[in-house]
Amino acid sequence: MRNFTVLIVVFLGSFAFSQKFSKEEKKLILAGDPKTALAIYQTDKEEQHKVLLKQSEEISPKDKNLPILIERMRLALAATGGGVGIAAPQVGINRRVVLVQRFDKEGAPVEYFINPKITWWSELLNKGPEGDLSIDTFRGDFYRSYSIRLQYDDLDNKKHDEMVEGFTAVIFQHEIDHLFGVLISDKLEKERNESYKTLQFYKKSNAVTR
Repeated sequence: MRNFTVLIVVFLGSFAFSQKFSKEEKKLILAGDPKTALAIYQTDKEEQHKVLLKQSEEISPKDKNLPILIERMRLALAATGGGVGIAAPQVGINRRVVLVQRFDKEGAPVEYFINPKITWWSELLNKGPEGDLSIDTFRGDFYRSYSIRLQYDDLDNKKHDEMVEGFTAVIFQHEIDHLFGVLISDKLEKERNESYKTLQFYKKSNAVTR
């Protein structure tokens, strides 16, 4: 029984450790001036494209380097001059962290989300334009659920659960796709082989997801 208990402790300890940034990830997060934007990875660069196609793992909200990553992602997004969302794989870190501009809130603030998970999608779909910061000049019209239910953590290790609708829900779906290694170029190819009923009530926005 004692040996079994020890094995459980070792296993749980390994799991907790796996949620911390690796040495390689820390090196990238802290590269150069940590108060500046990280470079955004591009699909036309082979090694960067490989990173963008990988599935991302969860990260401990208590990791001391996480606030640095979030701030450098925020600066990277701001530097685009029009992007409304960014995922950690887009700056070379395959962890479940995204930033989203909340058009559903006053002032449309950019907020961070740790280990986000969509637990419900509405059957009601919208079709609207999307672009991607990692695919230069690429644009397309895509179907997304009008509303979603979202769970995520914050830097205080508190869990949140909320409903999101409209264009902000579209941004979340786009950025969380990145965490699964799904790019909109792949999504466009998939949608060509599926049929949808277009809904005309969609409220258009001048913003384009990135």
